[in-house]
Amino acid sequence: MTDQRLPDRSFAAFLFDMDGTILDSIAVANRVWTSWAERHGLDPGEVIEVLHGVQVATTVRRFASAEMDVEHEAALITAAEVADVDGIVEVAGARAFLESLPRDRWAVVTSAPRRLAIRRMEAAGLPTPPILVSAEDVRNGKPSPDCFAAAARALGVDVGDCLVWEDAPAGIAAGEAAGATVIVVEATHRHSRDDGRLRVPDYRGLAARATSDGRLRLIESDPQS
Repeated sequence: MTDQRLPDRSFAAFLFDMDGTILDSIAVANRVWTSWAERHGLDPGEVIEVLHGVQVATTVRRFASAEMDVEHEAALITAAEVADVDGIVEVAGARAFLESLPRDRWAVVTSAPRRLAIRRMEAAGLPTPPILVSAEDVRNGKPSPDCFAAAARALGVDVGDCLVWEDAPAGIAAGEAAGATVIVVEATHRHSRDDGRLRVPDYRGLAARATSDGRLRLIESDPQS
């Protein structure tokens, strides 16, 4: 593969963000949040620019007027997103890559509510994760490291021994704050290439090799396999 750096070590587990990392829900998010912003006299572009990777209520609160019921608005947005799955697809190669992993060695860690996460993964044809940490499971959402720490605990591993797969700045910051190694998936977002981070365009041409002690090592594979 070209223009890619892979970690030169093995890991106890892989922790995956959802939106933008294993599936592409950009079209849905843009539709729903544009509608919400216009309803409240806000600039949709400003809202869309900052919503990725954080909990719904966090974005609503950022733009809320004094009289707005943040939790009510967040619930309305979530309901709209659950109802709209048109255009949701896997990030290229994600399904095969996830299905190849040992069931006790990976988790999905998302800022989305649980029912929305399940709905979107089903719509994208992705396997049900053995561990799912969602918005309801942590007090502090990304960029707090709490969600990744919770996933590592659920898998019985040290979060510092995990490889976090992320796409958005808030999630990247959360993974790094947790002490994990972070790899940036660039399928849906552009990132600076001068930050020294590990990065891949998507999951094509990647494989996870289990070591003799049950750990995972990320390697290149035949992109056509």
